[in-house]
Amino acid sequence: MTDVFGLSHKDAGPATGQARHEQVVFCSDERSGLHAIIAIHNTALGPGLGGTRFYPYESEQAALADVLNLSRAMAYKNALAGLDLGGGKAVIIGDPAKDKSEALLRAYGRFVQSLGGRYYTACDVGTYSEDMDIVARECSYVTGRTLANGGAGDSSILTALGVFQGMRAAAEHTYGTPTLRGRRVGVEGVGKVGHRLVGHLIEDGAEVVVCDVSERAVERLRRIHPQVEVVADRLELTAADVDVYAPCALGGALDDETVARLRATIVCGGANNQLGHPGVEKQLADRGILYAPDYVVNSGGVIQVADEIGGFNMERAQAKALQIYDTTLKIFSSAAEDGVPPAVAADRLAERRMSEVGRIRGIWLGH
Repeated sequence: MTDVFGLSHKDAGPATGQARHEQVVFCSDERSGLHAIIAIHNTALGPGLGGTRFYPYESEQAALADVLNLSRAMAYKNALAGLDLGGGKAVIIGDPAKDKSEALLRAYGRFVQSLGGRYYTACDVGTYSEDMDIVARECSYVTGRTLANGGAGDSSILTALGVFQGMRAAAEHTYGTPTLRGRRVGVEGVGKVGHRLVGHLIEDGAEVVVCDVSERAVERLRRIHPQVEVVADRLELTAADVDVYAPCALGGALDDETVARLRATIVCGGANNQLGHPGVEKQLADRGILYAPDYVVNSGGVIQVADEIGGFNMERAQAKALQIYDTTLKIFSSAAEDGVPPAVAADRLAERRMSEVGRIRGIWLGH
């Protein structure tokens, strides 16, 4: 039997005050092949919002652990992004290249709809705006839709912009200037977010070295930016002589071995859940490496799709994503004042907003 509450507590991470999840829903439709899990971590600020990850997990237990971690991170991300939204996430177990179908996505949409607005879904690894259009045929609580259907389109646009703003803040804090000009930046993963981040960096005057498990992704990037240097794998990239390491692939990039060999002075990337386990943030700080908390700097995507809920406006969403620079600087300043790693300072700021604003939501309005 899967111990949902045990996993929720065990995998919650360093912020003990927000450990438990409010709701975890297992969704199954045998005829379409749908096997999904929706996790709602916290609705103190509003309904949970987070993407749907379609991935061939090795087991249901692995999928559950991932969705619990991801939904918790969304609660903190949405809080520090200044959104009136809580944390939620969903995973569909399977290979999207083989298992994704109209019937499966519509069945998934019915399950999201059954939650009555407690959870808004969007795109994530293995899902795209076109998929959200199909989900929306059965569900009112869908964001990240195509431009043709009134949506925000590809959320990687503002995700990459936000990561770049976080990196500028890290450069300001470390080097005294908010630019990567003349700096060497290693980007791991040049997919939807990574390749856009590379574009921002080159435009800013940085030297860029990359790696990706997909040769196709690297070839596509080199066609656009032939000056980019390519290394064989993440082992070579993390040991390279770079100023900034930007993890933009899957989570867990910062484990004990990686931190020990890093030569970078800044870590700032688009991947979710970069810290391999609690305590890694202290290892980075002890080595003098400035870590920009992932859920802070990669929140541009959720800012973009959240703007759909009230009717999408790209200029408004972009202006909010640019504020990631100031938020990141505030976290670095708070961390220095309190003598804690930036990840701890970010958690504290997010929890404070969830607590203070969530308490206000308890004021009775008489209906």
